[in-house]
Amino acid sequence: MAYTHTLLRETYRFPDLKALLAKASPPRSGDQLAGIAAASEAERAAARLALADVPLRRFLDEALIPYESDEITRLILDDHDPVAFAGIAHLTVGEFRDWLLRAETDTAALTRVASGLTPEMVAAVSKLMRNQDLIAVARKRPVVTRFRSTVGLPGRLAVRLQPNHATDDPKGIAASMLDGLMYGCGDAMIGINPASDQPAAIGDLLRMVDELRQRHDIPTQSCVLTHVTTTLAAIEQGAPVDLVFQSIAGTEQANAGFGVSLSLLAQAHAAGLSLARGTVGRQLMYFETGQGSALSAEAHHGVDQQTCETRAYAVARKFDPFLVNTVVGFIGPEYLYDGKQIIRAGLEDHCCGKLLGVPMGVDICYTNHAEADQDDMDTLLTLLGVAGVNFIMGVPGADDVMLNYQSTSFHDALYAREVLGLRRAPEFEDWLARMGITDERGALRRAGPTQPLLAGARDWVRTA
Repeated sequence: MAYTHTLLRETYRFPDLKALLAKASPPRSGDQLAGIAAASEAERAAARLALADVPLRRFLDEALIPYESDEITRLILDDHDPVAFAGIAHLTVGEFRDWLLRAETDTAALTRVASGLTPEMVAAVSKLMRNQDLIAVARKRPVVTRFRSTVGLPGRLAVRLQPNHATDDPKGIAASMLDGLMYGCGDAMIGINPASDQPAAIGDLLRMVDELRQRHDIPTQSCVLTHVTTTLAAIEQGAPVDLVFQSIAGTEQANAGFGVSLSLLAQAHAAGLSLARGTVGRQLMYFETGQGSALSAEAHHGVDQQTCETRAYAVARKFDPFLVNTVVGFIGPEYLYDGKQIIRAGLEDHCCGKLLGVPMGVDICYTNHAEADQDDMDTLLTLLGVAGVNFIMGVPGADDVMLNYQSTSFHDALYAREVLGLRRAPEFEDWLARMGITDERGALRRAGPTQPLLAGARDWVRTA
């Protein structure tokens, strides 16, 4: 179906819903690279005005990628909940934006409609929203998950402790883990991106982290971010697997490029559940996404990169994840050119994920060849803290020496928690106090942690 809008005496025509969404997107280098972006600000404005008049029901009738050829499209439409959708089914995209921003549209209302929303609906409404709208709506929609710690509660900000090392040196990883814990980071998880994907190396890393966790009874969860098939092999070999990781995208073809399918993810989810390692909950999948992944694999089918990204959250939602992380600036300036585009994309991803009921965290990051710097990351960190992001990264010095990109540091987490009055996950918060790392207000103790913990941890680093 074609869509038109006349603006300043010129009529703009959009051949289908896919083209309309692409033209309505904020400026994005990836969409320009794909040749689907608006040619002018006037065309972008016309597309947004036309999109505002599109009924939400249209997204159930006009698939962006054919149902017959894409299992993500089938997942989205087959799992759609018409009962949850009924309360907003009469709205257009523009009216849906107004509804989201109403004071009476609270957490309960957003929770009720979540399973009735498709990724395309929430991507569409986000294109009509200013940054402050994205923050205000996301803040009203906390998504809480549990494994050994509880993440996503209002007024809380968790941190993934990311102790990567360029050669997977155990002592280097151990030292970074200890450093992060002493700064009060790690309540979301301790997650290592391995330099090697060899099963033996993955098993060694899993056992190393689990030894530290058990030695000090730390209420957190570990993850080695290897391919899901390697994790399945580790589970079969008896390795202590907590969270099951996989990168995912919003099209079947892009996921095939990652070497995964919905059936493989279901197998991995079941294997993780069979271990029953959680203490306060059973949510254990950890997914990472990023705008531009489908385009970089030439698997976007002409769909704009932000809508493709939001479709990935339908995949995540299917498996009731513990954490979902949009690694927002990691792919590079070919997809998000500068700090302004990265900031906008981070706010979009977080808001769209939360509307779908996904526990969103954001790796607030950029590559060294992007037109961005740490001031841009400070801005996005602060905005996401206000918006209620579930977790951020904690990287030593904000400089990942293995992945070679810039993220957020242990100190950045201290800043965000201090200026925004945010606390850690409750179980982890209690542990930090018991260990003497924090005082009764949750602030780091100047005198440092209790000597038994520090001595034991230092000994563990020396023998790692």
